[in-house]
Amino acid sequence: MFRRPAGHNRNMKTVVVAVLGGLLTLAGIGLLVLPGPGFVLVAAGLAVLATRFSWAKKPLDYAKDKAEQGIEEVGKSPLRAAGAAIAAVALIAVGVLALAGIDLPFVNTLSAVVLILSGLFLVGTIFFARKQEAREAEKAQRPAGTPAGGGAYRAPQPTAD
Repeated sequence: MFRRPAGHNRNMKTVVVAVLGGLLTLAGIGLLVLPGPGFVLVAAGLAVLATRFSWAKKPLDYAKDKAEQGIEEVGKSPLRAAGAAIAAVALIAVGVLALAGIDLPFVNTLSAVVLILSGLFLVGTIFFARKQEAREAEKAQRPAGTPAGGGAYRAPQPTAD
């Protein structure tokens, strides 16, 4: 019987991860300047690469931190949330118009679908950020020693005498 050399599958998996992660990252970088979810694809590519390459963990952690900061900023600022909502509606509208047959420059069927998905993703992110901020505000207003739901209690804060 023919036996594969030890590590053959491992090397193949590493190659597949490198190619897939690299393509996702490159596509995301391209979409940073084009309409589409560029940052999401960069993060997804880095996440795939981080499964096999330790060097990808540092930029992935940086991307996670920046994403969390962006969500916090949208959650805390109604003005930023409104601006993001306007951008989301514009993305969806342009995508729908293109799919409806209106000839728009630089927009084909694929980019129209990507625009609509990007707008929907942005709407979901806005709702998530605003809901997260509302939870944080509620938690901050709750008196010490009251249930936080699920039986958890907030520890009483020390008082300055």
